[in-house]
Amino acid sequence: MNRPQVVSAAQWQAERDALLVKEKELTRELDALAAQRRRLPMVRLRTDYAFIAPDGKKVQLTDLFDGRRQLVVYHFMLSEGQDFICDGCASFTDNIGHQEHLNARDTTLILLAPAPQEEIEPIRRRFGWTVPWFSSHGSDFHDDLHLGDGFGLSVFFRDGDEVFRSYYTNGRGVDRLRLDLNLLDLTPYGRQEEWEDSPEGRPQTPTMAWMRLRDEY
Repeated sequence: MNRPQVVSAAQWQAERDALLVKEKELTRELDALAAQRRRLPMVRLRTDYAFIAPDGKKVQLTDLFDGRRQLVVYHFMLSEGQDFICDGCASFTDNIGHQEHLNARDTTLILLAPAPQEEIEPIRRRFGWTVPWFSSHGSDFHDDLHLGDGFGLSVFFRDGDEVFRSYYTNGRGVDRLRLDLNLLDLTPYGRQEEWEDSPEGRPQTPTMAWMRLRDEY
């Protein structure tokens, strides 16, 4: 299998420093993009949508914030009666850690799926996830936000009893948030997927073909 060229420490440092210049340029561009994102307008939402909490209680949209002003929602691809678990959604959730740091900035993170809680709970229990996972089953919330059949991530803002949607992304916009994929991007082999621009001879497989549920590797 092809591997990177082996050079002296001095040559490695010189090439590393040259790449660092580009990395810092990109960091500044990402900072500018985040600044632009903070200036996006928002859409006011109805607040009478009904959701089912993990404990089975019926709650409204404002309750999802858990008393905070900002809410990040990962839209888990799980519909009623779905006979498979999305390994992309599952592996994204595997990457979610403790929320104390988010909470310190007045922000809550939850999962949300159209499936009923009785179909969500066995999955949550199987993987031991502790992130709050709500159900929008029986609500038109999913359709009103035009979420479709895939996964995605929304950001909401609460001002008193008013709720607004400020941001949405899916696809690569979501996977760039994952720790595992970002760490793989730092390695010589990368994600080892065919779409990547890698040197000849590096291991590559079709996109996401390697991904499994955590307990199926």
